[in-house]
Amino acid sequence: MTSRSERIPADERREQILAAATTVFGELGYAAATTDRVARAAGISQPYVVRLFGTKEQLFIETLRRTLARVLSTFRAALAEAPEDGDAREARLGAAYLELVEDRGTLLTLLHGFMMGPDPVIGPVARDGFLQVFRMLRDEAGFTPAQIHRFLADGMLINTLLASGIGLDARRDPDAADLMDCTFGAKVADVLERASA
Repeated sequence: MTSRSERIPADERREQILAAATTVFGELGYAAATTDRVARAAGISQPYVVRLFGTKEQLFIETLRRTLARVLSTFRAALAEAPEDGDAREARLGAAYLELVEDRGTLLTLLHGFMMGPDPVIGPVARDGFLQVFRMLRDEAGFTPAQIHRFLADGMLINTLLASGIGLDARRDPDAADLMDCTFGAKVADVLERASA
């Protein structure tokens, strides 16, 4: 725990808690995670987490919003560096997304949020975040409907492969290796190395 002489500004503390929550919710899922586990991961007291965020539900919502904002800012940064060509932009955004979801907490927090779509409080946040990504692809990246479909479908496939750990089976299962190869192409060796790290 941080001593009183090591005070951290409130914005930094909030970010510290959300980063820890991304890891904890990613590892344990919403149901098994607790504000106590998040507090321990952040190195602070559980009452402080509750004072800042209220409930576990609100902490998860803020964690999901932060994760979705990171996706959008990562995509916007990639767009700023990408040429105007639509296919090159699509490839650049795809590469940026792969780098982002190397953080397993980010990947799994997104997936947990999307799986909670039926939840009356968390579901609308997850859906709104997904629609923000759609609007960014359409309005800012200038993707055609076919590109949007391909990008989002490929992204969901990548999420499933990375979250399920199927890449770990690719070294001993030829079907898993073929699936990874047809998904990641020339980048498969790099993805497999990262998946096993």
